Amino acid sequence: MYSCVYKYKSSASEQYTASRKHKSTKSTSSSESPNMSSYQVALVSLTAREAITDALLRCYIGIDQNDAAMFESAFAGEDINLSHSSFPTPFTSLATLKDVLLTRIGPLDTLHMLTNVRIDYKDGEDTASMKAYALCQHAPTGRGKQPDGPKFTTGVDYAVDVVKGEDGLWRITNAVLEVVWTQGDHSVMIGGEPPM
Repeated sequence: MYSCVYKYKSSASEQYTASRKHKSTKSTSSSESPNMSSYQVALVSLTAREAITDALLRCYIGIDQNDAAMFESAFAGEDINLSHSSFPTPFTSLATLKDVLLTRIGPLDTLHMLTNVRIDYKDGEDTASMKAYALCQHAPTGRGKQPDGPKFTTGVDYAVDVVKGEDGLWRITNAVLEVVWTQGDHSVMIGGEPPM
């Protein structure tokens, strides 16, 4: 699986604790901003290829942490073109995509893991493309640690185009997601509480 070592201003355990607390308390705390991000959006000292991959990683973190600000940072703007084989028509609006993904998947106990990343990029260019696989694991909210609890896992093939913004962040402009296989209880994705 793809991994990078990023330097955070706080320790990794503080980042993890803050992110889990953020996800679990965000919907119930009226004093916190719903877009308050517990992860840094822009990271320093990344190579060009790491920074390109980070666009998709920010999307994943946004979904897994139900973090709208992190999710939005992964995309180049409101006008997008994202096709997902589980949906009948492509998403052309970031607001619609965010509403669907963060409403349906964001509250779940999820992990999206990226692997087999291949990047087509020429030094100095401000556009690139990547191909990657993802393993996407989902469980009902608060039930992810139950060994025999309901789970739904997908294997997904990604083709993604990105552009480098004036701020130096790479962002997604187009994406095609093809679900290759699924395993488990699909009702986890549909909503409602699967039987215990």
